[in-house]
Amino acid sequence: MLMVCLYVDDLICTGNDRAMFEIFKKSMMVEFDMTDLGMMHYFLGIEVVQSDIGIFLCQKKYLLEVFDRFGMSNCNSICTPTERGAKLVKDPPGNNVNSTLYKQMVGSLMYLTATRPDIMYAVSMVSRYMERPKETHLLAAKRILRYLRGTTDFGIFYNKGAKSELIGFCDSDYAGDLDDRRSTSGYVFMLGFAVVSWCSKKQPIVTLSTTEAEFVAAATCASQALWLRNILKELQFKQKYSNRLFCDNSSAIKLSRNPIFHGKCKHIDVRYHFLRDLSKDGIIDLVFCKSIDQVADVFTKSLTVDSFKKFRKMLGVCTNGVIQDST
Repeated sequence: MLMVCLYVDDLICTGNDRAMFEIFKKSMMVEFDMTDLGMMHYFLGIEVVQSDIGIFLCQKKYLLEVFDRFGMSNCNSICTPTERGAKLVKDPPGNNVNSTLYKQMVGSLMYLTATRPDIMYAVSMVSRYMERPKETHLLAAKRILRYLRGTTDFGIFYNKGAKSELIGFCDSDYAGDLDDRRSTSGYVFMLGFAVVSWCSKKQPIVTLSTTEAEFVAAATCASQALWLRNILKELQFKQKYSNRLFCDNSSAIKLSRNPIFHGKCKHIDVRYHFLRDLSKDGIIDLVFCKSIDQVADVFTKSLTVDSFKKFRKMLGVCTNGVIQDST
């Protein structure tokens, strides 16, 4: 899953830009039958609260409808969307559940990831078992709803006047899927103080080491960075310098820079090695960061309560524009 949120004119436009928008709106109203409704408040289930300090996006109304739909309005809340250390498998013991109901629940959760990156990993996990869901899978999906029950007011806050440097974080687990032993890649991009793009996805290949899994995750992240750079360029926010991608695996960073390691990674699919070219050309700068500061961890594995809340805060997930340290 992926979502890109771009700053609207109230956040990034100059006075001349706003004047241009006004001229454009008036010219459109001459040609077409249009009504200026003013500032956006609600769009496709996403609530938009604009103020002098920034923009707050949430899906509270939609979430309340989801609770009613699946009979979870009075459920007990919980601190994290996944149980620490819990692993799901394709065919666990237990009875089958209604696959239609399960698919509807997971589909609703997928749409909520548009403003809730903190549930991205959990939703990605439960979405892998829609073909033949069991009781264990349904309980995992309901746990996500229980977490959302306690954080109904949460969303993403985009601060006005934030810096326009695009930075990314990439991470992976290693052989986390117990069925096929594939790893999970996770990345997140920030523009200012909140996230604009995020992803949690199982890798398409089986990796043979932690370094290889991290390298594949970094290559996927670099591909997204290249796309975001082009988008920002079209919006007249060209990135002047190389974009930093933070990775907590020093071997993967060396592999992206030093061709000496090529003999150890010939088996890696060729499409992942374009990361070296991006690094060489100065488009991407893969930078080491400590695991305790690797915010992309929240997209690759279940975490302790303290770690989860720390990374949720770093993602800019908050309530009413104020980041909460606890639920």
